[in-house]
Amino acid sequence: MSAKIADTLVSECRDGNHPKIAGKWGYVAGMTLLALERAAVWNSEPRYNELVLHHMDGLIDKDGTISNYQLEDYNLDMINEGKNLFFMWKRTGEEKYHQAILRLVAQLKGQPRTSEGGFWHKKIYPFQMWLDGIYMSSPFLAEYGRVFDHPESFDEVARQILLIERKTRDPRTGLLHHAWDESREQRWCDKDTGQSFHVWGRAMGWYAMAVVDALEHFPIDHPQRGQIMGIFERMAYAIAHAQDQESGLWYQVMDQNGREGNYLEASASCMLTYALAKGQRLHYLAELDRKVVDLAYAGILSHFVTEDEQGVHLHRICHGAGLGGKKYRDGSYAYYISEQIVSDAQMGVAPFLLASIEMEMRGAEV
Repeated sequence: MSAKIADTLVSECRDGNHPKIAGKWGYVAGMTLLALERAAVWNSEPRYNELVLHHMDGLIDKDGTISNYQLEDYNLDMINEGKNLFFMWKRTGEEKYHQAILRLVAQLKGQPRTSEGGFWHKKIYPFQMWLDGIYMSSPFLAEYGRVFDHPESFDEVARQILLIERKTRDPRTGLLHHAWDESREQRWCDKDTGQSFHVWGRAMGWYAMAVVDALEHFPIDHPQRGQIMGIFERMAYAIAHAQDQESGLWYQVMDQNGREGNYLEASASCMLTYALAKGQRLHYLAELDRKVVDLAYAGILSHFVTEDEQGVHLHRICHGAGLGGKKYRDGSYAYYISEQIVSDAQMGVAPFLLASIEMEMRGAEV
């Protein structure tokens, strides 16, 4: 299945560029390229590499300047595509990729913070931490720490992962709310806790993927590695408890299962399947039943996936959801279920590819 998904993405390209991400520096392009690179390695297929190389080469100037990127925006979403720079630097040896990595690290060094050191999601969202931002930045910074032997980076990653978990976790369900506003100014937050009102499935997916991807780079003797694994294990059981038992999938709003208007959503289901499968493969999850992951992936294939002469298609993807902003998003249940539902959007296809690779690796290990 991973080869089918990657082949579909490649078949959609024109002149070596995928039209949905061509010329774009952003989190969706970053996750799509990362998934293709992993598919290239797993399937020993250089055609997937070529798409990644072509895209990245066109965005990075000789001095490491990144097209369509502005450091002064202090937007964590813009860090995510930087994960592909490590591969590019190793593959080509070109200094421009090294310099681009350093530019993104410089952003994180100056990223505005909450009073306890948590990264603001964006400069335009003062005192707000979002689960999305942990995925965008933490695995990148952990890989930087490993590649450049910079132990302080692991300390920073641990701070971000643990702080947002403490601020967003619902002790009743064990699930994490989408975001937290330290200032309590936003209409989307509870004035007592600062938490957003609901558990958005994709946000849980962002965080779960962030933890498992960042841990992969951590030195085994880091003093907070075991603690991060512990909160990941605790969260995995909460995710399993929220799983729809009939389909094996997860809802758009995970703390409102079965409520009228709620629906089983593809991107969250793929992200959570990926994170749990990888966590089991790397032995981060000690006792989570393998059937949870098997049921989830089977549910993805049976409920969300179709195939035709154009390739593999993924359906029931939430086009996007956020909080605040100019067109104000109030974080209500009605808001989350009102967002457009689409097919073949890459914020669903990319985690579907990542989950498929993990499931195939998992099968290969049996």
